[in-house]
Amino acid sequence: MTMDQNTYPNATDLGAESYLVVGLATCFLREDGEVHPVQVIEPIPAAAMEALIKGIPTSYEQAIGITLGSVLTPEGPQLPAEFPAIAQFCDDFAYRATATARTYQARPQAQELVPLGTTRKDFNYSTERKRILNSTNIVRTEDNVKQHAYTHQVL
Repeated sequence: MTMDQNTYPNATDLGAESYLVVGLATCFLREDGEVHPVQVIEPIPAAAMEALIKGIPTSYEQAIGITLGSVLTPEGPQLPAEFPAIAQFCDDFAYRATATARTYQARPQAQELVPLGTTRKDFNYSTERKRILNSTNIVRTEDNVKQHAYTHQVL
């Protein structure tokens, strides 16, 4: 399988055989004041993967080492067989997947964390800190921090 450069014009340095890690994360959507879990497929950059291996709490249930060509085709993203059919792809998946593949090109030793074709499930999985996908941050006047008059003066 070859990467169609017309489909991915910003990925001329990558090919279908380029390696990346794709993870299955548990995220949440806020609807009517309640949160509902959803499973999201996201590329995991090399630096983030190295941090996950060290045991930080994460929303990732599992991750697979895969090639760019098997998950990104000219027809669009393809669901890896290891993930459930109800899982959905993250926003800007193609852009994030190509960017993630570049991180593994820059740090090839990170490819050993999840070898090509393998699945890793030994993460410190936790949903204590929920990742809300559709949250909005509304800034109000009372959120402003009051500062002393001399804060920006040289004393």
